Amino acid sequence: MLRLAILMFCVFSITTGEFVVAGILPEVAADLHVTVGTAGLLVTAYALGMIIGGPLLTALTAGIDRKRLMLVLLAVAVVGNAVSAVAPDFSLLLAARVVTALVTSTFFAQAIVIAVTSAPPERAGTMVARLAFGMNVAMILGAPIGTQIASQWGWRATFAVIAVACLIGLGLVFWQLASPREENRTSALSELRMLRRRPVLMALAITAIGNVGALMVFSYLAPLLTDLGGHPAARLPLLLLAYGIGATIGNLVGGTLYDRNPRLFQPLLLGLLAAILVGSWFVATSETFTVVAVVAIGLLGFAIIPGMQARVMATAAEAPTLAMAVNASGYQVAAACAGLFGGLIADSAAGPKPIYLVAAGLTTCGLLLTVLVTRAPDHENTVAIAE
Repeated sequence: MLRLAILMFCVFSITTGEFVVAGILPEVAADLHVTVGTAGLLVTAYALGMIIGGPLLTALTAGIDRKRLMLVLLAVAVVGNAVSAVAPDFSLLLAARVVTALVTSTFFAQAIVIAVTSAPPERAGTMVARLAFGMNVAMILGAPIGTQIASQWGWRATFAVIAVACLIGLGLVFWQLASPREENRTSALSELRMLRRRPVLMALAITAIGNVGALMVFSYLAPLLTDLGGHPAARLPLLLLAYGIGATIGNLVGGTLYDRNPRLFQPLLLGLLAAILVGSWFVATSETFTVVAVVAIGLLGFAIIPGMQARVMATAAEAPTLAMAVNASGYQVAAACAGLFGGLIADSAAGPKPIYLVAAGLTTCGLLLTVLVTRAPDHENTVAIAE
């Protein structure tokens, strides 16, 4: 339990640095004299860093002792967040976020494998779920707390606190986490070969396309809720908390529904998410209804993730560590597109409101791809999972 708690704290610390940006974009933009859309490139750059760093670093470090590797990854996270806190201009801040992002999905992949191998095989799913809860806590508590810190002491203080949290995590891993029992590790080339498989590519495409809509809304929640929805900036931490609560419930419910009937519930959840995003466009200027929309988008946006993760794991069973990194990369492809396209919309003459409709359209594309894959003949699905 101590090992799991340490890993959860480290995941919480690192991923808070990703989620908190959505709540502090206006402050960063104002302080560094850039537009909100330009500041949104922090989301895109972080996502691109994870996309590149995740699979590549995970494959290249396949033979390195996991504890030693995790210490190095945490050290990079400490430095990246510390530099973010003192960056004098937007260019250095952007570079610091990229460096921090390079290690994020690799750390999460290593933590997942350590958690799973430390428990009996029949508890593997439970261990993954508990570790992933660290990410949920980052959204529920980390992002709102970080936003509140930014409102009181400035956005630089937010990154400084995250750097300290990562430093505490590094110390805990060094002093309390024993080196895990190492399973047979594959070569970097063998791991990377997995990326050429069609089932893996299709699973990755579903993760990327299916998540971009909800992530676009999340990345620009601050201007959507304050400039458009009429909420005061001081209420943002509570609204992020509401989003995080919805996300946590959705994560648990989505996993259960997917296990019961993946062919039915995965497309259904995507369809409901698209419908909610369209509905959010109609109520975008209502303080009351935007609160409901925030919770619903968080719930459905995370309800679709467990099924996507299960699909990636099934299609890449021979390389579980890289599979987790690939899944994170697919998610970050969505985040990168969300930050880029959302920024273009937010800076346009129409303002941020069209983000809801564009997000609905992109989610519908993910729905169509999911239907196409899940309705393939049973023997093709069996082959895909077995490969």
